[in-house]
Amino acid sequence: MAERSINTPVGTLTLTEEAGAINALEWRAGARDETPLLDRAAAQLDAYFAGRLTAFDLPLTPRGSTLVQRVCAEMQAIPLGETRSYGDLARKLGVPAQAIGQACGANPIPVIIPCHRVLGANGLGGFSGAGGVETKVWLLRHEGAAGLLI
Repeated sequence: MAERSINTPVGTLTLTEEAGAINALEWRAGARDETPLLDRAAAQLDAYFAGRLTAFDLPLTPRGSTLVQRVCAEMQAIPLGETRSYGDLARKLGVPAQAIGQACGANPIPVIIPCHRVLGANGLGGFSGAGGVETKVWLLRHEGAAGLLI
């Protein structure tokens, strides 16, 4: 397992690589391991926060239940600047919206797997990253989805 921390506008993020794929992104400081994949992931995050990247292209292995993995796959399909509701994903996957919310909260690779793009029917919903909903709002505004917040 290798880790790389990078400073971003939403705090220090630490990427974890294992078996040739990114499997975690956490709000914390960590090591500065050097691997080609961590270099690529850090460069893509830097480009995302600089407004130069619209889609991540990294090998990912999100850990979690089958539902978490299915929800992560659906979240990855949401384009930059767009949002979906918990209900949208629930209908698509045939599960209750509450289960979608729990799976979003269990997303082990936030930002790269954009759980921030999933909103509640009556508002933003929650966000498990540092800063909570304020970070979610920052990410959505950064992506040009600000008009969708109201």
